[in-house]
Amino acid sequence: MGFAIAEVCADAGADVILVSGPVSLETKNPKIKLLRVQTAAQMYSHCLDYFSSCDAAILSAAVADFSPAETLIKKVKREKSDWSITFKPTKDIAAELGAMKTDKQILVGFALETDNEVNHAVGKLKRKNLDFIVLNSLNDAGAGFGTDTNKVSIIDKNNNIDNFELKSKQEVAVDIVNKLTALMR
Repeated sequence: MGFAIAEVCADAGADVILVSGPVSLETKNPKIKLLRVQTAAQMYSHCLDYFSSCDAAILSAAVADFSPAETLIKKVKREKSDWSITFKPTKDIAAELGAMKTDKQILVGFALETDNEVNHAVGKLKRKNLDFIVLNSLNDAGAGFGTDTNKVSIIDKNNNIDNFELKSKQEVAVDIVNKLTALMR
């Protein structure tokens, strides 16, 4: 979804910085600066570094809410029969950018939900100081991860909801960029 949004933004004339986790996708438009990262911490760092110079940010990445408290650099041998892993909260990129955001910037988030979807998305929109949020549900066939399609609702900070039918991620990207463009006028 992030690559589709980046391409639509660049095709519309924007200079785009795309921070991407480890995927095999490539960009097509030369107006896209692709920054590849391996970890959520690296993504957090790049997003904070670049946000102050941006007019808008669209946060479509599904960064894990928690990460292991300790990372090991060697293989763990099967010497113990019981293991436990302690997790710590991952730094919240959307919340940090929302706190930094000026009145001249637009911040867009995504919410992937499985229950009480609209209420959870609206809560996230408000907590993280977003201008609008793109809600997708794991309950909709063909939406979410591992497909070329998505079905979304766009909710703005005035609680206006635009519901869209299942369509290609490229078409969804156009809907998102159209909403962003309308706010930038």
